[in-house]
Amino acid sequence: MSDTFFKPVSGFDLPRFAGVPTFMRLPHVDKAHDRYGDIDIGLVGAPWDAGTTNRPGPRHGPRQLRDASTMIRAEHPVTRVRPFEATNMADLGDIGPNPASLDDSLKRFTEYFQSLKGDGIRPLMVGGDHLCTLPALRGVAADGPLGMIHFDSHTDLYHSYFDGQMYTHGTPFRRAIEEGLLDPKRVVQIGIRGTMYDSEDIDFAAGVGVRIIRIEELFRRGTEDVMAEAREIVGDQPIYVSYDIDFVDPAFAPGTGTPEVGGPNSFQAIEVCRHLYGLNILGADLVEVSPPFDQTGGTAFLGASIIFELLCAMTASR
Repeated sequence: MSDTFFKPVSGFDLPRFAGVPTFMRLPHVDKAHDRYGDIDIGLVGAPWDAGTTNRPGPRHGPRQLRDASTMIRAEHPVTRVRPFEATNMADLGDIGPNPASLDDSLKRFTEYFQSLKGDGIRPLMVGGDHLCTLPALRGVAADGPLGMIHFDSHTDLYHSYFDGQMYTHGTPFRRAIEEGLLDPKRVVQIGIRGTMYDSEDIDFAAGVGVRIIRIEELFRRGTEDVMAEAREIVGDQPIYVSYDIDFVDPAFAPGTGTPEVGGPNSFQAIEVCRHLYGLNILGADLVEVSPPFDQTGGTAFLGASIIFELLCAMTASR
């Protein structure tokens, strides 16, 4: 059970529009804080989108998502999980990127997540673009390759972009497999759709054993059946969960850089997370929320709800 220090500020005690926003209104605890060693799950912002190849903006995601997350309350409405009482959680702040250097930012992020791993803290990273997941995996997978459940409209398995550029938000999982961070036979990608440059990413996936479940199959079979297969693929060994907000149809989540029509609605977006309970989740993320493309904040509100669902699943993990 978490102690009172790690409980979020209640809307009954301080209005949601008041106070300094943190993820879920949790305490902000940095490494110098005397309670840092008591944290089990750390929410961390990754305000970086140097891997974006078209429409930038996810660097502003963590700040908007913190504000939106003040709407989250203490108890899950269906499972009745109360994650903030079950596990010590805190907002660890943001990782400071180098906006002038992709290579240096990757190094900074990698060192940060390796440090979290050494401190025994499971991260829930809030991006940022999907390239942020690569350094997170470099930390979380330090003990050996992980399985992964990946919600997205894109595979992010391309070899390179623009004449050999190896590090973009379209390549993180190709690099992760090459680096031995992911076991491709325990990776499942759900929701893939949209027009394609070519089939190079799909061919690579087939060659190494990544299971791709296209959106058509998800809709035909239904969430429960698809997620049962996903659970069987990853098994009871450690996994990472990566959630790109463009998994969701842009009618419900327009605030993202590479939207793809024909996706799940907002209920289905949170429903898939409820099938993660009991898995061995060592880390997770929500990425690609881009505030400039949704000034209403609706995408961020959905994103905050997904973060809460992921926290509940991590609390209920093995």
